[in-house]
Amino acid sequence: MALRVRRVVTGHDQKGRAVATIDDEVSQNLRSARPGATACVVWTSQGFPVDNTGTTDEGLRESGTTLEGGTVFRILELQPGNTPRIHRTDSLDYAVIMSGEIDMELETGDITHLKAGDVVVQRGTVHNWINRGPEPCVIAFVLIAAQPVAVAGKVLPAFG
Repeated sequence: MALRVRRVVTGHDQKGRAVATIDDEVSQNLRSARPGATACVVWTSQGFPVDNTGTTDEGLRESGTTLEGGTVFRILELQPGNTPRIHRTDSLDYAVIMSGEIDMELETGDITHLKAGDVVVQRGTVHNWINRGPEPCVIAFVLIAAQPVAVAGKVLPAFG
């Protein structure tokens, strides 16, 4: 797994002063659930408003794609020719393309080509990420728990 992410997390010392509590390369929570995709969870939170006290490494919390009642900050690396994953999540997702290029395919067949520096706001829609380029694409995601989308009185469930 080539994905390398340096993570710096701040907190407070015993006198209430700001300090860096974690400065490491994320390695304990690298995951590859399908060929051509490697992800790492940088941080999670549970509940709103978020509680910023304590010293627990919330990047190690078990989560699925999303975290019910919480948030997930994840970095995803997709290799050229990555295996598709058509899915919908019960979350509001902020995505920043950090490097490379990627195609976002929606269930209508619409494809949007994205490159480094582009951002996406994903609002509970069916989508897929396809890397047709010559190099890996790295995307940073912040996923915020949301109610399932309902259209014309019909709930559109998460899947995939």
